Amino acid sequence: MDASPPTEAATGSDVGERTSVPLARGLSAKLLMLTVVFVMVAEVLIFVPSIANFRIRWLEERLATAAAVSIVLLQNDAAETSPSLQKDVLLAIGAKAIAVRDENGVSRLLAVSDMPQEVDQHINVDVADMPGSVAAALDTLFSGGKRMIRVFGTVGESDKVFELIMPDWRLRNAMLAYSRNVALVSLLLSVFTAVLVYAAIDRIMIRPIRGMTSAMLAFSRAPDEPGSIVRPADRTDEIGVAEHELAGMQTTLQKMLAERKHLADLGLAVSKINHDMRNMLASAQLLSDRLRTINDPTVQSLAPKLVRTLDRAVAYSSGVLAYGRTHEPPPSRRRLKLGRLVEDVHDALGGEASGIEFVNAVEPAFEVDADAEQLFRVLFNLCRNAIQAMAGDVETAIVRRLTISAGRTGSVSRILVADTGPGLPKKALENLFTAFHGSARSGGTGLGLAIAHELVRAHGGALELVESIGGRTVFSVTIPDQPVNLEEARGALRRPA
Repeated sequence: MDASPPTEAATGSDVGERTSVPLARGLSAKLLMLTVVFVMVAEVLIFVPSIANFRIRWLEERLATAAAVSIVLLQNDAAETSPSLQKDVLLAIGAKAIAVRDENGVSRLLAVSDMPQEVDQHINVDVADMPGSVAAALDTLFSGGKRMIRVFGTVGESDKVFELIMPDWRLRNAMLAYSRNVALVSLLLSVFTAVLVYAAIDRIMIRPIRGMTSAMLAFSRAPDEPGSIVRPADRTDEIGVAEHELAGMQTTLQKMLAERKHLADLGLAVSKINHDMRNMLASAQLLSDRLRTINDPTVQSLAPKLVRTLDRAVAYSSGVLAYGRTHEPPPSRRRLKLGRLVEDVHDALGGEASGIEFVNAVEPAFEVDADAEQLFRVLFNLCRNAIQAMAGDVETAIVRRLTISAGRTGSVSRILVADTGPGLPKKALENLFTAFHGSARSGGTGLGLAIAHELVRAHGGALELVESIGGRTVFSVTIPDQPVNLEEARGALRRPA
């Protein structure tokens, strides 16, 4: 059995087919059919007691007619009534015999024609037993038609009990006719109700849902098209909330996709720039190597710094490309003299730091357990952001100072980078360490803080904004020492010197 995933073309074809759902399989058709079924079920539940009530009413009407005839026969003396007249009366009522029992319990047969030998069922219309009446009605409806029944009970306020012996086929036929009428009315009522419910719900729910479905399918085909976002209607119910939320999610997703595309474009551009830059930097490295052969003391002191700067330039171009497509490599941690590293940062900033007082407040003996290159990048990015923030101040009286200090608490080193700039804007604070969102200046990418944050986290530390007000902004870089591997330490102690 082939379990291979569907191809892109097949998937697109399926989506195209789903844009036009057949009426028979749509929500509207299902709603229409369910409404018809539910109304019919309700009518059946109503029909069961109503057919029992119809049976009792029909028998009471026949008994009332027999009572009226009985009174006439009693007044004219039933014994003197001709057999032909009795037969006509019984045929009109549909009975075989009519009898009456007075208050003393004395029964008198008033009319008889083809008296049956036995009676199959006795029915007392004065007894109100709904469960029994329902069972008897259903029994007559499905199994009757060939039975002889005896119906008896009082009529009106008379104290006499009237009896009527008759076949049940007339009763069954009347019940069948009543059932057909009820079924026809129920069907018409259910269809009419279903059409009304369908029209109302289709306008209130189905059409908006169909519109949201079409919008989602259109968005899946072209998520970068602004017109594919659903347009919410001006309504405050659940459908309106769903439309507004869907529109919000699609807008957010569209922005995210645009940002991812920009990131991909950036990676492509940087890869091209990186290729050419590496060639140019290689040439610069060759020239710097030739500078080492010059015996000038000044050249000899600057040549190593120039080489390190060129090496870092190559690493930076590769690092930006790496951020766009993969993660940074794990840090290669060593014990470092932080003060020397801060001086390297100051030298790398070069002319950018002109006019800004750079204060290296790190103790000469202070050491930190970190990757030298990655920690350099972290401090360089933080310092460069601070310098760019203070570069906009043209007033000569404003203090422009960048200070790097450090301290240790137990096995945790904490480095503070403080400046006297204007502070970070609100927009930058909301997305401080997010690439392309956390830039504090117009035209910035926000990559510096994002890269620094990622590098510090790789060390198991944290990069935090401690304070940001006008005249003072402080970032904190916290890096814990590497944990000691107890097994390796014990093994080293056990090995002979």
